[in-house]
Amino acid sequence: MGYRRNRDMFTARRDGKSYYTNRQRKKLRKYMILGGIILAVLTILLVVVKIVKPLFFESDKYVELSDSEITAAKPELNVQLLDVNEYSRPGNEADKITGIVIHYTANPGATAKQNRDYFNGLKDSHETKASSHFIIGLDGEVIQCVPTWEIAYASNDRNHDTVSIECCHPDESGRFNKETYQSMVQLTAWLCQKFKLDENDVIRHYDVTGKNCPKYFVEDEEAWNEFKDNVKRALEKAS
Repeated sequence: MGYRRNRDMFTARRDGKSYYTNRQRKKLRKYMILGGIILAVLTILLVVVKIVKPLFFESDKYVELSDSEITAAKPELNVQLLDVNEYSRPGNEADKITGIVIHYTANPGATAKQNRDYFNGLKDSHETKASSHFIIGLDGEVIQCVPTWEIAYASNDRNHDTVSIECCHPDESGRFNKETYQSMVQLTAWLCQKFKLDENDVIRHYDVTGKNCPKYFVEDEEAWNEFKDNVKRALEKAS
């Protein structure tokens, strides 16, 4: 009896090798099965969280959807990137984009190309630091000056996490003509989808610094709200 009890409780040695008792084998299998179940549950939970709430895994680094993933109409972009320089295109990487900022040029009658060339000329004049990712012209044309994954000198403390749109206007009132306005709505909606934003993430330069920019949308709050409603409708139409 004593030998049998010892055989069940302790490791017996046969031919110089150690063997687990039946009880130990059962306990080991139990732990292995339990460990496998726990690992499977954790894996499933991680997959679910990844699908349901991807922001849990995201950092503050820049990220965008590809064109194939965007259903909003993409405007025709005339890409004329500024030369990399410390006065208008420093080449610094942007953070995760959390807003789209609307500006006006405060330069009545000037074209998108003229404003773009002014920004590029700052590398030589050193007059100030200024630029924008996009400029919309009086005919609705869109010039891209800075890649969206780089910062532009447009929105002060929000340069690091916003995309800026500079808009031309025909006169001192700052009111945008039909062609410029339509391109503003289209470009803004497309950018919102590109960065998983909505109309509530669209702001004015005024909302960052209190500057009277864009003049028409600051002085006419109803017109600003109507613009955001138009962006919302464009997004709903694209969904």
